[in-house]
Amino acid sequence: MAPGEKRNTTIYIGPAGWSYADWEGIVYPSGTGYDRLLYIARYFNVIELNSSFYRVPGEKMISSWRERLSTVPGFRLTIKVNGKFTHDRKYAPAELKAFVGRFSPLHEAGISGPFLLQFPWSFRNTPESRDYLERLAPFFEDRPAAVELRHGSWDDPATLDQLSRYGFAFCNIDQPLIGESLPPSSHVTDPDTGYIRLHGRNRKDWFRSGAGRDARYDYLYSRDEMEEWSSRAGEMIGRVGSLFIITNNHFRGQAPANALQLKSMLEGGVIEAPASLIRAFASLRDFASPPPGEEELDF
Repeated sequence: MAPGEKRNTTIYIGPAGWSYADWEGIVYPSGTGYDRLLYIARYFNVIELNSSFYRVPGEKMISSWRERLSTVPGFRLTIKVNGKFTHDRKYAPAELKAFVGRFSPLHEAGISGPFLLQFPWSFRNTPESRDYLERLAPFFEDRPAAVELRHGSWDDPATLDQLSRYGFAFCNIDQPLIGESLPPSSHVTDPDTGYIRLHGRNRKDWFRSGAGRDARYDYLYSRDEMEEWSSRAGEMIGRVGSLFIITNNHFRGQAPANALQLKSMLEGGVIEAPASLIRAFASLRDFASPPPGEEELDF
């Protein structure tokens, strides 16, 4: 690509995960008898697989995802790398190779998006940490991967240079700005892949001892806050081939609501959203309407 030349960027927007009990009746219609993964894929072109952080999915499950998602043109499933490789960091190299290889069926079907390597706030910018990133790079040579760093010590041009050399995309994040937390950004280190993750700004529970996952990610972004991220995404558009934007403020359907809001801002115009979600979030009513066939909304 010639200097100054802009790329055509495909934008992927969606939530982190899709299987939450507290989404029933808000994101999903109440009842059974339908595929929730395919239901949510009606409204988003990407979902981040985050259950893989806790346990490695079996081959049958991956085969099922491949079969079901192959019916949705252009859909991508990004893959959160298991915590053994980002948090514990105690394993045999063959284990990481096997983890990456486990998702080959999705890669071969053109369904998989980038792997996400999310490191904890305690992972600081030290020589040992930089060496660890270097050792990880060969495992992802033929697969796109993004690195999420949360500690502010990584807010350094040298970090961007290092990730660029290794072919890693820098994961731009939104998180509560407490102490030495990494601030929001719009960095690009890989011309093929851009990545954004929005965690919410729940300062009260972010570092609170005993706060569960739901409490930590209980946050609904305001319109002004979404416009901030629409602007940052706009700075990345034209610089990458694909831009992945993931909302992780999942509690009670807030992630899908904010993802659809941001999707409307970036695409322009009114988009489709589940009637139950529009009913639950008044902030969506300027951006979305239910698809044909769903009941009329009565506000």
